Amino acid sequence: MYDVIVIGARCAGSPTAMLFARQGYRVLLLEKAKFPQDTLSSHYIHMQGVALLDRWGLLDRLRDSGCTPITRQSYAGPGVRIDGFSLPIDGLRETYAPRRYVLDPILAAGAVAAGVDFREGCAVNDLVYDGDRVVGVRYTTPGGAEATDNARLVVGADGMRSLVARKVGAQNVVEHPRLTTTYYSYWADVPTQFELYERPGRWIGAIPTNDGLTLLMAYFPQDEFNDIRKAVEPAYLEAFRTTVPELYERMQAGKRVEQLYGTGHQENFFRKAYGPGWVLVGDAVNHKDSITARGITEAFVQAQSLTGYVGERLHEDAALKSALRRYENDLSGEALSHYQGALNVAELKPEGRIEMLQKLVGHQEQIDRYFSTLSGACSIDDFYNDELLTLLDLN
Repeated sequence: MYDVIVIGARCAGSPTAMLFARQGYRVLLLEKAKFPQDTLSSHYIHMQGVALLDRWGLLDRLRDSGCTPITRQSYAGPGVRIDGFSLPIDGLRETYAPRRYVLDPILAAGAVAAGVDFREGCAVNDLVYDGDRVVGVRYTTPGGAEATDNARLVVGADGMRSLVARKVGAQNVVEHPRLTTTYYSYWADVPTQFELYERPGRWIGAIPTNDGLTLLMAYFPQDEFNDIRKAVEPAYLEAFRTTVPELYERMQAGKRVEQLYGTGHQENFFRKAYGPGWVLVGDAVNHKDSITARGITEAFVQAQSLTGYVGERLHEDAALKSALRRYENDLSGEALSHYQGALNVAELKPEGRIEMLQKLVGHQEQIDRYFSTLSGACSIDDFYNDELLTLLDLN
């Protein structure tokens, strides 16, 4: 009998398991993959997420992985370019965009070091109930045997297509249509900082990652998905050539070292977060377009929030229900703000941002504060202070 079973050992699951174990609970962590294994990702960890890695004692492992530190960011849209970086959190002044076959094993190792029972190659098939309460899971082991384990709380950290969410009938409480499709690959000898480029109907991201490689991502409107997937490489290269010719020239001097990866299935939703014996974290509870690269960071934030609220209350029915309710309520704050921000950017209509960003040019403190709203170092409400409102002529 475990106190907590966590399904999924990537960016939401491993930190959740680790933090529960550090509170003294007996935790089982199940993952269907065998690490190291890559997965679709926008890779970037915002300052807020980096600060949590540092708090958890895992940041040095990431620094030692060969992942390029990022200390500068730029955005260029029609008629405007701004350069700066997020304000620091806890004195930290760099961010990272690690490959997932690097990051996920670091997180899982952190869970194991905390005492978590980690089992890879285990496919969860069903949940176990006592009345209407989830009390465990059924899964297939790497050897093909069927196994059952019970727990006080089952955590679904199993992604956008969460089996836990499906089995418990967790309904979407907020939902919006898909907005973009994205394709990306990794390039050698294409030097970049963290660079973002936008024009109507296109969004380009260039981000340094592990081993001197650069992640180059192109975003297109969702209604172009069926045409683009029939000829991905020409569409991908043309997006760079027409949106940012200078970066396209750098690409031509470099070399693509892996295939193109991508998806047109970026769902936008919040699900019901908890019920009797179960709770959802990460992409299982809130998924949005990857264009603002908030997924990894928010998985970390939710792991910290959930375990913090539960604390010592796991085995007290009323206290646990109250803790899970407070965790769910948290999602309607900062997470909802970032969700709405992602949908706004994913419309691929820069006109609404350009006028404001043009007014920021020459005001470095405000530029850095703007980047900080994306990184989690500054809230949207704090960004719109009196100085900014005066600058924007909104007072």
